[in-house]
Amino acid sequence: MGGVSAANKSVVVIGGGPGGYEAALGAAQLGAEVTVVERSGLGGATVLTDCVPSKALIATADFMDRFTAAKRIGVHFDGAQVPGDQGVTAHITDVNSRIMRLAAAQSRDIGERLESAGVEVVQGAGRLLPDGRVEVVEGVDAVPSGEEPAPHGADRDPARATRTMAADLVLVATGARPRVLDTARPDGERILTWQQIWDLTELPEHLIVIGSGVTGAEFAHAYQGLGSQVTLISSRDRVLPGEDADAANVVEEVFRRRGMSVLNRSRAAAVRREGDGVVVTLEDGREVEGTHALLAVGSIPNTTDLGLEEAGVRLTPSGHVEVDRVSRTSVPGVYAAGDCTGVFPLASIAAMQGRIAVAHALGDAVAPLSLGKVSSNIFTDPEIATVGASQADVDEGRVDARGVMLPLTKNPRAKMQNLSDGFVKLFARKGSHTIVGGVVVAPRASELIFPIALAVANRLNVDQFSSTFTVYPSMSGSLAEAARQLHEIAD
Repeated sequence: MGGVSAANKSVVVIGGGPGGYEAALGAAQLGAEVTVVERSGLGGATVLTDCVPSKALIATADFMDRFTAAKRIGVHFDGAQVPGDQGVTAHITDVNSRIMRLAAAQSRDIGERLESAGVEVVQGAGRLLPDGRVEVVEGVDAVPSGEEPAPHGADRDPARATRTMAADLVLVATGARPRVLDTARPDGERILTWQQIWDLTELPEHLIVIGSGVTGAEFAHAYQGLGSQVTLISSRDRVLPGEDADAANVVEEVFRRRGMSVLNRSRAAAVRREGDGVVVTLEDGREVEGTHALLAVGSIPNTTDLGLEEAGVRLTPSGHVEVDRVSRTSVPGVYAAGDCTGVFPLASIAAMQGRIAVAHALGDAVAPLSLGKVSSNIFTDPEIATVGASQADVDEGRVDARGVMLPLTKNPRAKMQNLSDGFVKLFARKGSHTIVGGVVVAPRASELIFPIALAVANRLNVDQFSSTFTVYPSMSGSLAEAARQLHEIAD
């Protein structure tokens, strides 16, 4: 990395999620002495309760859907008792056990990487002191899912070792936790956050998902695929209100076609237990009954009781750590990365912020964070993947570009796979015809977005993109075809 050496430099990372452990690895590679303080487990919530488990659950639901889809291509299971029923059942305890084993294995892998890099890992709670040092209370138990960390004073058990460390760089990467409602307090049994749902011992008969953003839509898709009746409560006009409107409409149409009840323009006011079920009261007085309720109403940064404000670190009104594009906070030598900053709630962004922070602080060459090249994915079925400029950017004049959208129904590979939902959308700047963004709605869109991301990052024009060979037949053929059509309508 540019021949820079950070020998004799010390780094303390508070939080062992993607922002924290990637920063630790980068600092160790530069030669720094690195300590990671993590209270819940390496990988943080991303690995242990959030991203890794939820995507594994979705993969399980998608695997089950193959059995249902089989009959549409002429494959039937002998002995099926009900027409259309292939006799497949999800055993949620087995499903969740596998997912938790997978998460634990991923956490161990991260620990092995850190150990091999010479990083010291301390299980405990870290706190920034006003003089810039870090106080660490070792052996603090993990925070129960969905709960706020205990006040720091509660961690001062005389039986626990406490030490104070000075550091040339302190990185705060403490993540976020699920937001809950005062009128909908999780009980871990029937009213749940997405971090508590892994303790379920039975598949919800009727799951009410409150919130139709990315988390809500993904869990609604997963549990519907596993066999639950699902009601999705959306306070907006459509699900996934922050995403490409065409893409969100496709997903909502698929949800409804598969039997999901989607309640648009319906805001939850309260959730209560009632016998062996739950009742969700909407603001207009309607009530929705189910067996379980899942709260997916956003997240709250884990920035309380870390000593940040006392040390002079500025927080936003929402409680996020205020950072610049190289992850600096308002205090020299203190940086922050990941969901606690509120920049972009993606593991890839957290990891990049962490790497940028240590490179900048330790004197390595580094480019500021650029969100215009970030690719992201929503793991519904079909998936929604995006990168760069959006349809809204074009429509509202922020980007002077043309767009073209191709439905997957025209793609030969999609026809072979019996796929009918989805599209490819590309945007190219007028004049230069440089590709500036794209949307893919398809199975495995998370893989198909990569060539568009490469084009955006390297400023390829539509001719360079479309002249690259694609396999026939393939889904990626639609990407090249979209670029060719942009050439045809170019100025």
